[in-house]
Amino acid sequence: MNRFTKLLTVLAVVGASYACNTNSAVRPDDAQLQHNNQHQLTEVIIYDGFTPPVASRIYVYSSLAAYEAVRYLDPKSVSIAEKLNGFGKMPVPEKGMVYDYSLASLKAFFTVVRNVKVFSVDSLKAYEEKNYKAYEALMDKSAYDRSIAFGDTIAKAILARAKKDGYAASRGKEKFLGSNDPGMWRPTPPDYLDGVEWCWNTMKSMTLDSASQFMPPRPPAFSKDPKSEFYKYAKEVYDINKGLTEEQKTIAKYWDDNPFVIEHSGHMMFANKKITPGGHWMGIAGIASALTKADPVKTARAYALTAIAMFDGFIACWDEKYRSKVVRPVTVINEWFDPHWAPFLQTPPFPEYTSGHSTISAAAATVLTDLFGPAITFKDTVDLKYIGMQREFNSFYQAADEASISRVYGGIHYRTGVDAGGAQGRQVGVWVLTKLRMNN
Repeated sequence: MNRFTKLLTVLAVVGASYACNTNSAVRPDDAQLQHNNQHQLTEVIIYDGFTPPVASRIYVYSSLAAYEAVRYLDPKSVSIAEKLNGFGKMPVPEKGMVYDYSLASLKAFFTVVRNVKVFSVDSLKAYEEKNYKAYEALMDKSAYDRSIAFGDTIAKAILARAKKDGYAASRGKEKFLGSNDPGMWRPTPPDYLDGVEWCWNTMKSMTLDSASQFMPPRPPAFSKDPKSEFYKYAKEVYDINKGLTEEQKTIAKYWDDNPFVIEHSGHMMFANKKITPGGHWMGIAGIASALTKADPVKTARAYALTAIAMFDGFIACWDEKYRSKVVRPVTVINEWFDPHWAPFLQTPPFPEYTSGHSTISAAAATVLTDLFGPAITFKDTVDLKYIGMQREFNSFYQAADEASISRVYGGIHYRTGVDAGGAQGRQVGVWVLTKLRMNN
């Protein structure tokens, strides 16, 4: 081979390499894209510090938008939104035209996220643009533009309902400061914050006929009589917390998921940002989908149904919280048993009955069990990057039950509050499934 031939060979190799490098766009995996999108949203929700009910609202609208766009990958799939309260008919793609429904789902998801009052939207820009460019490099321009437009149309339909759900009006309500009457909730140490989202029961639910549809039994009557039910359960929280085992401490810490925790160091105060309970269960929905190798439509459905169950669970739970206004254990224990006692976990700023963790965990577990079966063993790694912990469960209900009792171990709920919350959550979850199966 002469020098000229060698040169041509080298140039050909370099040219081929350059061509490969300049056309290196890879289309995102359809199911993995759903997981990645949810992960990006959870990161923003943690950073922005939304309350658990508000976080559930962001999850439900964005997840519905993602599903309503991607569901067209499966001709047998049906609309979820059309069976919910207040949505009506959803947009449909034009017959005979080419779409990439995963791209449409990406566009629908983040268009909704950007318009439901997420603050740190700029942090999502790089992720979105990277994905859009990957699709654009591999698609015909008309198909790309058509897919983007369809996703945007889905998002607008979802957002039209979001604008009428009562959220804007709830932002202007006066503060809820509780009461000093016996047995009534009042702000708790260390920061004595006012009651959070006290009018969340005015939100338009996804499936419930009313916020009080699954009103739990009345909580035990407040009483300092040692023979009374209330006294017995208050004393139980105190006794358990005085002798917590290492396993009980681990369970309490693992399920804390409290975005309100404020750390104190001398005169300094700083927020300890954590995942919300809703974010934890959205993560579990993702783990189950990946573990069972669910296709992108079933993956999007799992996220949407989990979000719906939790959103309505928060409405039902918060309706009861601010109806019964039950005093938190820390208030009672400090007054009755030990003025220096502090719960293992920091008490969140709202009334005790029913437990929010118990309600939404049971609601999420109910729909996930219906989707993936009652005997699914999974390793919950959702919180691994945030608190360095993971746990393994043999069913969704086992995880939900552990999340529920963790609140007693943490010293922030009575057993009555977690038991009633778990029962309430299961009722909500069953109702969500029943409502969505109507008219199939």
